[in-house]
Amino acid sequence: SFEYSQKNAVVVPAAALGVGGMLVFWLRSRHKVKTIEMGDGWWGSGERPLKGKEDESIRPFKIETSDKEIEDLHRRLEQARYTPPLEGAAFHYGFNSSYLQKVVAYWRNQFDWRKQVEVLNKYPHFQTTIEGINIHFIHVKPTYVPHGRAVQPLLMVHGWPGSFYEFYKIIPLLTEPARHGLNEGDVVFEVICPSIPGYGFSEAPHQKGFDTIATARIFHKLMNRLGFKQYYVQGGDWGSRITTNMAQMLPQSVKGLHLNLIFINKQGLGRMISVMLGAYVPWLVGLTREDVRRTYPFIQKNIYDLLRESGYLHIQATKPDTAGCGLNDSPVGLAAYILEKFSTWTDKSFLHKDDGGLESKYSLDELLTNVMIYWVTSSIVSSMRFYKENLSKDPSLTAHTRVGVYVPTGIAAFPQEIVHTPRVWAKQTFKNIITYSYMPRGGHFAAFEEPKLLAQDIMHFVRKVEQL
Repeated sequence: SFEYSQKNAVVVPAAALGVGGMLVFWLRSRHKVKTIEMGDGWWGSGERPLKGKEDESIRPFKIETSDKEIEDLHRRLEQARYTPPLEGAAFHYGFNSSYLQKVVAYWRNQFDWRKQVEVLNKYPHFQTTIEGINIHFIHVKPTYVPHGRAVQPLLMVHGWPGSFYEFYKIIPLLTEPARHGLNEGDVVFEVICPSIPGYGFSEAPHQKGFDTIATARIFHKLMNRLGFKQYYVQGGDWGSRITTNMAQMLPQSVKGLHLNLIFINKQGLGRMISVMLGAYVPWLVGLTREDVRRTYPFIQKNIYDLLRESGYLHIQATKPDTAGCGLNDSPVGLAAYILEKFSTWTDKSFLHKDDGGLESKYSLDELLTNVMIYWVTSSIVSSMRFYKENLSKDPSLTAHTRVGVYVPTGIAAFPQEIVHTPRVWAKQTFKNIITYSYMPRGGHFAAFEEPKLLAQDIMHFVRKVEQL
């Protein structure tokens, strides 16, 4: 009896301690935020050098052109062949070739690439080597900072078929808001816009497997190299997924995440029920009237329209190099392929217009400058490969689909975006939504098309985060 009670005196507290410890561990693990492993990578040519530290210098960069480059372009434009469009086809079959001839005539005879190079060089450009490849970015600081104001670093990431040039209209609104009548400058930014590796003036990866997680890691390293410990990030298209991965990877570094397109991979029974009930009793599943207006009829807007607009995606996610050959060789083919997206992704109704509605939102100089960034860098194939690297895996197995986003998040939902994601669906992944705005107009290329609307929403979001 004495021995038994002695054993109890040891065993019971030990068991209690063990159970208590497990309980504490369970409670702590519940609150521990899951993150994506940062890891490391090497995307340079050949094997990674065993010795020697990477050159971490930040080098000024300038875009240049030459007579030879322009002459070669003009020769190719003059030799283009066209297929007449079907009568009344507008943009239903893709880029209308009658309008394409007008665009090419302007490109050959009026577009001034030298002048546009000067426009591109008006902001400071830089390059730095990260993980074996040269990363290009522009870094714009405010010319005047009101007394007592903190300057917020903001990384803005483009997508496909865009470029860093998409942000040229929004940059002055963010760096000099008071001069543009935006809230008297109570929030001021310095803006960093990198080119995704393989796009424009960022070197293309030489190894297979370069995905958004690798890009996120490189952009974190870039911001760290620029001396930023914490910063805001913003993106649409691929930029959305890259900046989301940045928030999942190093949440302590990302002060806030602002998106104008969100990727939601979780489907399942819950989503199916939400879709079915949403058409009849939207309030029951957390959908607003505006969500209903933008989401239904569901089959039309989320399946048929998406299939019509995603043919390019299937090519680029499987055999990018095959289609890319022709685009890299023909400036006319490249322009048709890229500019068609600036038509229907800006406004779905532009499908019915003979000119794709392109010049109602953008100037030909703006559109052709973006095309030229792809042309002069021969980057169309490497930009297309990004789809292959990101979409050829089972999405349920990728790390970012299993990790929530806990950093403060702002979502700007533009009405002409390819797909609409209601706030209630977004909350399944983005656990800390601070602002969710139904934008009054605009489509996929928000910063390019509606810079003031996007700038106002970013400022509204950052102001709220800073008050937390």
